[in-house]
Amino acid sequence: MERIDMSHDFVNNEATGTDEGDRGKLNGQHNEHLSRYQTASSHLRSTFANPTPMPLMGFLIASTPLGCNLMGWRGSGGGGAAIIGLFFFFGGMLQILGCVLEWILGNTFPFVVFASYVTVSIGAFWLAMGATLQPEFNAQSYYVDPSATPAVQSAGQAEFYSSFGFFFMVMSLLTFFYVVASLRTNVVFFLVFLFIDLAFLMLTACYWTLAQGMTVIGHNLQIAAGAFIFVFCILGWYLFFALILLAVDFPFAMPVGDLSTRIKSATDRKKAMEAKA
Repeated sequence: MERIDMSHDFVNNEATGTDEGDRGKLNGQHNEHLSRYQTASSHLRSTFANPTPMPLMGFLIASTPLGCNLMGWRGSGGGGAAIIGLFFFFGGMLQILGCVLEWILGNTFPFVVFASYVTVSIGAFWLAMGATLQPEFNAQSYYVDPSATPAVQSAGQAEFYSSFGFFFMVMSLLTFFYVVASLRTNVVFFLVFLFIDLAFLMLTACYWTLAQGMTVIGHNLQIAAGAFIFVFCILGWYLFFALILLAVDFPFAMPVGDLSTRIKSATDRKKAMEAKA
């Protein structure tokens, strides 16, 4: 089977033979990767498969149940404690593998993204979440002494909530950088990061509100965070499906809304300036 041309990824819409009707869709001329790559690594792309769907799938399988848990669907709850295994193996392990492979192929943006939500940023996020919920790490128990009086336990719980909220605040800041960078990719990818960022903001507000003893407002903020997570998961599953269809050279492509031509790249601007000179 002839391999899909990987000279451009689907953030780029400059492929030859693409008319306006195909603009913003994944097609044979669009790579299924999430960012531009370094020319020096092109020989690797003819050897290795596209790693992007694997960490994306791991991220979504860990995120989707978490969103449902935070919203309390079907009586669920516990902040994700029941699905801690997904955090380690789907959210963590698959994204570690994915980010390493993206790094090998020279895809800086997805490498950093998958790493942060598991190892560097996304991957690391899931491992950190799993570790916090793991009793052996004693994260929450450090603040709450079972033998202490109820007042002392309540104060310790508030201190934990307040401290843990900073984790989500920093993740929100990190994700904001991804939101800005994704303006050079496509609409779906941009919306995924936007709703991830909103979810982190809601979780930050949730924990800081709970630290102040406002449980009703904190609970509502938790539900809002779960809703934002669920929305970005729907968008993420759409993107995952688009990548899978492209990987098997399906006869039609799903539109993702190309944005790469909306904001000129630094390279294009440099070429334009050189042409004027």
